[in-house]
Amino acid sequence: QVQLVESGGGLAQAGGSLRLSCTVSGRTISTNTMGWFRQAPGKEREFVGCIKWNGNTAYADSVKGRFTISRDNAKNTAYLQMNSLKPEDTAVYYCAARYDMTTAVAVRASEYEYWGQGTQVTVSS
Repeated sequence: QVQLVESGGGLAQAGGSLRLSCTVSGRTISTNTMGWFRQAPGKEREFVGCIKWNGNTAYADSVKGRFTISRDNAKNTAYLQMNSLKPEDTAVYYCAARYDMTTAVAVRASEYEYWGQGTQVTVSS
């Protein structure tokens, strides 16, 4: 059974930082694209960024330059480093995984097979 568990969410001040972790069990992430999505109250789930098996990354324009995605294959864990946080970053953040050995970048939620339970990030002004 494949499971993804997020951690590291919490409260932050505007301009502050948080680091989210996503640990995967049941499969290795080395052959997966690991994605991060977020969903604010009353809004649709939106793409934040992803990192592919080959290390290539992609980010939404709203977080580019502030957020960084990384991966530690030995720990089977993906990370989302969030800097210069803004109140509009407040949302539940989800990690997701898909098996994909192509060079294409997956930015749609429907492209991901497995999802974590989400972790709340709240940024105060």
